[in-house]
Amino acid sequence: MVKIYQLYGIETAMQMLRPNARWEITNSVITKWEDYREKPTWEEIQATMDKIKAFEDSIDTVWTPAQIKEYTGQEK
Repeated sequence: MVKIYQLYGIETAMQMLRPNARWEITNSVITKWEDYREKPTWEEIQATMDKIKAFEDSIDTVWTPAQIKEYTGQEK
């Protein structure tokens, strides 16, 4: 079974933590922050990503062979 994550990632975690904030991350460090709200810590970002991954892992998505090839480059 191939697992393809659609939501899991820093971008989704940041959108959930600070919607529409403008930011850049380099090597797990927020290097640019353009928002009046306090920037999240790397630990908060990781914890949110873990929750997103757990959510996606709980869903038995069925991909077509063409989708698997498209997203992974693998036949299956």
